[in-house]
Amino acid sequence: MTGAGSGPHGAPFSGRVGWGAAPAVVVVDLVAAYTEPDGPFFLGDAATAQRVTGGCDAVVAAARAGGHPVVWTVVRYAADLADAGFFAAKVPALSCFAEGAPGDWGRLVLDPAPGETLLAKQHASAFAGTSLAATLRARGVDTVVVTGVSTSGCVRATATDALAAGFRPVVVADACADRDAGVHARNLADLDAKYADVADLPSTVTQLSTPEV
Repeated sequence: MTGAGSGPHGAPFSGRVGWGAAPAVVVVDLVAAYTEPDGPFFLGDAATAQRVTGGCDAVVAAARAGGHPVVWTVVRYAADLADAGFFAAKVPALSCFAEGAPGDWGRLVLDPAPGETLLAKQHASAFAGTSLAATLRARGVDTVVVTGVSTSGCVRATATDALAAGFRPVVVADACADRDAGVHARNLADLDAKYADVADLPSTVTQLSTPEV
């Protein structure tokens, strides 16, 4: 998205991780709670919800065309929130993802294809307490393309943990979103400076559409 050295932190943060040879897409928590106007975590307006849904759809379609893995994440808790820890204490609305909670807010907005991985998580990062890293390594993945919601929360946490786990993180600007456009933009700028490469949608689609050799 931004060129080397052009971000808010200047030349000391001008590096790029680049694309490896074997990318996978992780669609983070793109569920009804974020995209429907009465959802507990609604993104604020229909245009933002449509943009992120369309962006994720395009990235996933490109990954499928290129034969690259796609992983979908959702948040799931026990009915009594016993596995939510202090996360649910900090964000009480997470109770909408508990087993048996009304509204079915945890349903995916887009449909996984047969064979694609659906991963339930309890924390912000898709890597925290899950088998994601092992699943990606078993597939020979070296680049994690992060999409979904929200930019300042689960997208950021997943991208940061991808770097820590030894993957090349790429965050697709037009395939993630937040409830505030300024928060979205600032987090993308910070991620691009420190933890991930932030890419635009067209270049990502082109990159993913190329089959592995």
